[in-house]
Amino acid sequence: MATLIPSKSLLNNPNPNSLISSNTKFNLIKYRKTHLGFESKFKSRLLKCGDLVLGYDEKSWGRRRRTETECLEKKFSVKCTAEGLERGLLIGREGKFRVPERFKVVALMALAMCLCNADRVVMSVAVVPLAAKHGWSSSFLGIVQSSFLWGYLFSSVIGGALVDKYGGNRIMGWGVALWSLATLLTPLAANHSTASLLAVRAFFGLAEGVAFPSMSTLCSRWFPSHERSSALGVSMAGFHMGNVVGLMLTPILMSSVGIGGPFIMFSSLGLFWAIRWAIGVTNDPQESCAISKSELQLILEGKNVSAVKSSGFPPIGLLFSKLPTWAILFANVTNNWGYFVLLSWMPVYFKSVYNVNLKQAAWFSAVPWGMMAISGCIAGTISDFLIKSGFCVTLVRKTMQSIGFMGPGVSLLCLNYAKTPEVAAIFITVALSLSSFTQAGYMLNMQDIAPQHAGLLHGIANSAGTFAAIISTIGTGYFVQWLGSFQAFLTVTAVLYFMATIFFNLYATGEQIF
Repeated sequence: MATLIPSKSLLNNPNPNSLISSNTKFNLIKYRKTHLGFESKFKSRLLKCGDLVLGYDEKSWGRRRRTETECLEKKFSVKCTAEGLERGLLIGREGKFRVPERFKVVALMALAMCLCNADRVVMSVAVVPLAAKHGWSSSFLGIVQSSFLWGYLFSSVIGGALVDKYGGNRIMGWGVALWSLATLLTPLAANHSTASLLAVRAFFGLAEGVAFPSMSTLCSRWFPSHERSSALGVSMAGFHMGNVVGLMLTPILMSSVGIGGPFIMFSSLGLFWAIRWAIGVTNDPQESCAISKSELQLILEGKNVSAVKSSGFPPIGLLFSKLPTWAILFANVTNNWGYFVLLSWMPVYFKSVYNVNLKQAAWFSAVPWGMMAISGCIAGTISDFLIKSGFCVTLVRKTMQSIGFMGPGVSLLCLNYAKTPEVAAIFITVALSLSSFTQAGYMLNMQDIAPQHAGLLHGIANSAGTFAAIISTIGTGYFVQWLGSFQAFLTVTAVLYFMATIFFNLYATGEQIF
């Protein structure tokens, strides 16, 4: 319910015209009370929302807009919140249920990211029967697995720049269509020749390199600042669930249909997704014909900067001249380093230390990645709540980032003292779950400091992180072979987490600098 506290000056106002004008505004506010909530103690930073309350027409009010708003501010002690407006977005003016367009966009993005990761997992599972069928050696298996990264390295930066120039919706749509086509051709290429297989896998990586920059840019365009953490959390939850879906469905499809079964299914889903995306999503909410005026108003009012289309690429030297950029790069390098160490070497760790092959265990295939999806959504919700409550964006980003790095660092140190595989499994799950808090840290920080060039910055960070993933994956093997133990490398990784946390807290910012 709306409560209005008129000042004494209004009650004792001898001017009848002024009173009529005030009554007019009172009726307008009363008309909107089902969409906007009011609390006492008006805050100046919500003055724009006060403009929305008036609901006047430019033709009738004209140049009196600023005067009338200032008058309202002086005569009423009010605080406008968007809670009622957000609730009202689900109900149209005719009382019909209506799902906001931005919710549809984030649902489609989550599905795309799920397919992105699931298509990677399909090959990691199918490579075993393919190797047996074609007589591949262990060394060639490593080449096949790494061929994905050949194209991925190059397309991250280029794809990010294209996203900033042409829009995330186009690049994401073409990316999903092309990597789905590459997925469909993979078993055919393997039957044809090894050169064809490597070329198709490199092309697959080339197409997938645009996924993360596109997702980052679309989140910044389609969501107000206080909802971006949740939107990114939902999108990344889809990415992590791709591990679960791929690992669970691929063996079933291969046993029932054949080696080509999972490739056909996931590629078909990707192509159907691309068609739905092309006809239902625009690069910017202002270009959408389906979005309601109230939802568009909420998105535009919730942005820190005006949505201006980027006219060109920013100077690379300028990007690298700022310490906040290096804070993001260092964070992404550290995140990928730790993530791929856990992803690639933990099965070997459990086999060598506890004589347990967790790659065959169902819980290892699903629980850690499922927990990452859940904790990522929780992190996004907490981050948005803190920002809506008035906390500084810089403080929120640093807090989420600290949890996302300190948690895994401590968990890896504790892993060195685990005596049973069950306890070790708990530490691994905790490490992966807490690492997803970085989604509301450095990953969103790219949109904060460079909203018009977030795609390019994400692409640069992604390429640097990919190099780190290659080094950590290969380096772990040499490190363990040299020292004969995983403990030392786990300690090194934990120290890297702690160093990146300190660097990010010293030099990161939530303010726009590009």
